[in-house]
Amino acid sequence: MSTEIVGPLEHAGKSQHVSRRSGRELAIEFLGPLTILGGVVWAILQPYRIVFFDKTADRGFYDYLIQPPLLVILVGLVFTFAIAPGLLEDLRRADDTEG
Repeated sequence: MSTEIVGPLEHAGKSQHVSRRSGRELAIEFLGPLTILGGVVWAILQPYRIVFFDKTADRGFYDYLIQPPLLVILVGLVFTFAIAPGLLEDLRRADDTEG
């Protein structure tokens, strides 16, 4: 038998602790991506809401900047990368102090 496959005996008695995520953690993790998906679906189902696709309309800078489906996608990205990691860290810290 090869020792590369088996490994040293010191690690044989140690068990790895596997923790399951709570429902609250999963909800926080999936809220941002689901919001992004909702914005993408909204943009596909109602493309007239995105001014870039409307060549006949004479719009100003504000109309190009503020477009509802793109704002929903932006909110989902901000939540996913800026807000959710802190919420998850606080939730895990609170769970560790309870148990």
